[in-house]
Amino acid sequence: MEIVGLRNIAVSLVLALFVGWAWRVLNWVWLRPRKMEKCLRKQGFDGNSYRLLYGDSKDNSGMIRNALSKPINLSDDVVQRASPFIHHTVEKYGKKSFIWFGPNPRLLITDPELMKEVMSKNYIYRKIKQNPTVRMFSLGLASINGDQWAHHKKLLTPAFHLRKLKLMLPVMYISCMELVSKWEKKVEKDGWCELDIAPYLHTLTSDVISRTAFGSSYKEGIKVFETQRQQVELVMKSLQSVYIPGWRFLPTKNNKRMKELNRMIQSSLEDIIDKKTKAMQAGESSSDDLLGVLLESISNEQLQNGSKSVGMSLDDVIGECKLFYFAGQETTSNVLVWTIILLSIHPEWQSRAREEVLQVLGNNGKPDFDNLNHLKIITMILHEVLRLYPPAHTLTRKVDEDTKLGELILPAGTEVSLPILLLHYDQNLWGQDAKEFNPERFAQGVSKAAKSNQAVYFPFGWGPRICLGQNFAMLEAKLALATILQHFSFELSASYTHAPATLITLQPQHGANLIVHKL
Repeated sequence: MEIVGLRNIAVSLVLALFVGWAWRVLNWVWLRPRKMEKCLRKQGFDGNSYRLLYGDSKDNSGMIRNALSKPINLSDDVVQRASPFIHHTVEKYGKKSFIWFGPNPRLLITDPELMKEVMSKNYIYRKIKQNPTVRMFSLGLASINGDQWAHHKKLLTPAFHLRKLKLMLPVMYISCMELVSKWEKKVEKDGWCELDIAPYLHTLTSDVISRTAFGSSYKEGIKVFETQRQQVELVMKSLQSVYIPGWRFLPTKNNKRMKELNRMIQSSLEDIIDKKTKAMQAGESSSDDLLGVLLESISNEQLQNGSKSVGMSLDDVIGECKLFYFAGQETTSNVLVWTIILLSIHPEWQSRAREEVLQVLGNNGKPDFDNLNHLKIITMILHEVLRLYPPAHTLTRKVDEDTKLGELILPAGTEVSLPILLLHYDQNLWGQDAKEFNPERFAQGVSKAAKSNQAVYFPFGWGPRICLGQNFAMLEAKLALATILQHFSFELSASYTHAPATLITLQPQHGANLIVHKL
């Protein structure tokens, strides 16, 4: 009888566990999304009705594939190609709308004041935790929340102080002159040649961030970055589909390759960090590069607290090294590519920019921090490029509990999407020429650029989580552009294909074929 009783208890427990699990799954894939949808519609928001598990994910992926299948004309709508599903949703349902990312509603926030509130209250509107497959691509500060984020930011901030950036300029200049040398060899025969400038500028910014992040280990850093680029392509595939719990354990081709690349990156970065740590301890290495400054910050905190348990773990440092690459290389290279493309389309602005550079620097003058700050036209041009082709077309956050945003009530679990690209092209905010390249709008600075004088320019984000490396990126972009303008002029090639595409960052899908002339 006792055995029968125990068996009945065991069966009851298993049954209870199964019912509990089934209820959680039902709530996740159906009951909770339907309840949240009802709440949002009551507040005047509109969008597609929720579809089991996938939501709008299949429509989103289909529109992206369709957009990537054909280029556009220079005058066509960039938003429609780079952010097709958001564009479609706003066209169909208006700006007060939502989309479904799997079973999660994602509210489109287009009111500038509400966007500022989301970005300023980062302790409420938190970064969304990526699925475990994508989490292998973790980008340190950009991927974490709360106290951990605040602590990492404190340790990383010294690396981007003005004093440190000034020390990095000569190293950046070496990389710029290597690019000039490569292009001069290409054009030496006829004085001109046709080039896809995109890979050259990717190499330039990889070299810059490798030198400034890892100092003497920069060649090893470049190898890490090349591996991480392959990982980015796999991450993009993962982001376009709903993650099913446990999927990462299946031996799919993508899963196996992601894990293999991650092991390679982890191993290489561990070696670089270990080598740097030992060299600094032996007094053989300075802390002027980004990794050195970070390790010095960690060491100082450990000394102040009398404990090696504070600071960052090795995995944390590796995550920040990955971020150095992604933010410092991918972002800046694409800004430079789009800048040179737009200056090829608008030769009058190319001439104005070159005249300023030659006036401030001369034909072969070596830029320094002070004279780069005098390049006002270059600064206006870069701001306009960042308006038209911001690195990220949206920022997404999530609330973990019921939250009031302005007059709205957001149910716990709601995601909010800040469509930066859509906002940057809004004629109500920027005027009738919002879709046109007009750097003059930034002549009186960023705050007075928009027609409405509202804070509607967010290429680097806003508030506490604004990109820590934005001054680094702008300094590098100014230096590179000024150096190129000193030595070359450029125009669009007949083979150039205009195809802005969101491949994590906004970039030209088919490269940037230009005719480059030696001055």
